[in-house]
Amino acid sequence: MASTATIPPVTEQQRTALARRAAVASLVGTAVEWYDYFIFGTASALVFGDLFFPNENDPIIGTLSAFAVFGVGFFARPVGGIVFGHFGDKFGRKAALVTTLMLMGGSTFLIGLIPTTGHIGIWAPILLVLLRLVQGFGVGGEWGGASLVAVEYAPAHKRGAYGSFPQIGNAVGLVLSTGIFSIVSMLPDDQLLSWGWRLPFLLSAVLIAVGLFIRFKLTETPTFQAAQDALEQRTAEEKAGERMPIAEVFKRFKRPLLLAMGMRLGEAVFGYIILTIGLTFAENYTDIPRTDVLVAGCIAATAAIFTYYFFGRLSDRIGRRAVFIIGSVVGMIVTFPFFWILDADALVPMYVIYTVAYAIGVGAVYGVEPAFFAELFGTKVRYTGMSLAAQIPSVLIGLWPLASTGLLAATDGDPWPIALITVAALAIGLVCAVLAPETNKADMTRIGEETRETR
Repeated sequence: MASTATIPPVTEQQRTALARRAAVASLVGTAVEWYDYFIFGTASALVFGDLFFPNENDPIIGTLSAFAVFGVGFFARPVGGIVFGHFGDKFGRKAALVTTLMLMGGSTFLIGLIPTTGHIGIWAPILLVLLRLVQGFGVGGEWGGASLVAVEYAPAHKRGAYGSFPQIGNAVGLVLSTGIFSIVSMLPDDQLLSWGWRLPFLLSAVLIAVGLFIRFKLTETPTFQAAQDALEQRTAEEKAGERMPIAEVFKRFKRPLLLAMGMRLGEAVFGYIILTIGLTFAENYTDIPRTDVLVAGCIAATAAIFTYYFFGRLSDRIGRRAVFIIGSVVGMIVTFPFFWILDADALVPMYVIYTVAYAIGVGAVYGVEPAFFAELFGTKVRYTGMSLAAQIPSVLIGLWPLASTGLLAATDGDPWPIALITVAALAIGLVCAVLAPETNKADMTRIGEETRETR
């Protein structure tokens, strides 16, 4: 039976101000989170192999080992999604989001202080793995909560636009991390490997302080509070029969969960082509300078800051599915040319293809995910459902840079198998989007019902 809970009355002006504050808080916090995450991925491609997994005979083996550690963090993400999703659905979004930020920021700062294998031997990679697990646990609960804060505060006809703000934070984090690594990568190799690589990790302390300041000012979303008020009216018998959020998701929201997981898989496999795999391919199998690849990624992410909002807003008009399908098709079209251009050492076309692939291909699918996924789930399982949808596929996604690097090593740098797998993943996401209900007019105050098709 649908909930009749209503959002506490506020003036339109107050609601707009609260929605904007929540969107900015989501953007800033997510930018900090993803800055931390992206610098680990970039460092894995550029320096961690030499510092923590040195192999004099074949440097690609060191890079493989570094990406294995990168992948370890993804195994912790579903656990973080379950834990923080449970507490976010039960007790509120704010406390969960503050905790995820502290976990991510603290572990990232400590990575910048770890002695390398040359100084403490086997303890260096062990400490790196442990801190990577903490990183993954924190980010597992971050995206779902940050997205909900933006979407649940947003006016009904602007959820796509407001939901794009945490995704914009993702792009800002990528710009910051890539920009800083572009600068430190200009250092001579001996300085980069001795102290330069630590600077991006240590700088996270400043960003974390800003993120925590903003998140402590958040209040609970009106949608969550309305659901809490409605649930407090339950009888003792109803309360006794209440299931945990994760159990409710698997019982009543199985189909939305599977569809969202499929969409997330396609988006992320394609996204990591630009984020890490393209850099590894260029670094080891082309003559393109690594600084140019980093700058190309930085330019592409800067463009995505604007396209995320554009596609989020467009989805409020033409629907979430249509925009997601556009992005999937663009991704399938540009995947092979992306590698052809890198392989040809074509510098100017590389900048163009990076921007098109990330700003339009990733921009369309990633930009609508917060609103699309949030609208698929009821309020009291929304944090859990979104986190599981994003983080369960991450177990496979986290192995993708490692697997792709292994494929490159096994084929002597042939990118065709990677391109084929990427196109297949995008096709899965496209099919799931076609099968999903259109949600841009869904009722966000419902508590326990699956979203039905809206036109």
